Amino acid sequence: MKSSGMTIGELAGRFGLATHVLRHWETMGLLAPGRVAGGQRRYGQADLERVAIILIGKEAGLGLRQLSALLSTSNPMDRPDLLREHVAELERRIAQAQTAKELIEHALSCPHSFDECPHANERIASRIPPP
Repeated sequence: MKSSGMTIGELAGRFGLATHVLRHWETMGLLAPGRVAGGQRRYGQADLERVAIILIGKEAGLGLRQLSALLSTSNPMDRPDLLREHVAELERRIAQAQTAKELIEHALSCPHSFDECPHANERIASRIPPP
């Protein structure tokens, strides 16, 4: 007779994850699978949903510690401070990416060689710390 629920291999395979990832998430408190005789993990529908939520959070750029804090409450919106901090961090990273994109676009369109480009020279000079 087959035990109910998925094994760790079945759950990992369903999401294209390695089993060690699920074990790590368990040690971080993100997953709490049921156990059957012999201690073998069994995962149900709630675990499927939890893994999907973790993956969505990771896609949003949240770290495992942040996800653990958010998922430790019944409602992730109970931690607006953490979410606001993450939005601020994302805005900082977006600004950095936009600056990098503009720099590369300028390099691609600049008629000057790198060492003759006034824009490049300005950027280089601005990165040199004063004595």
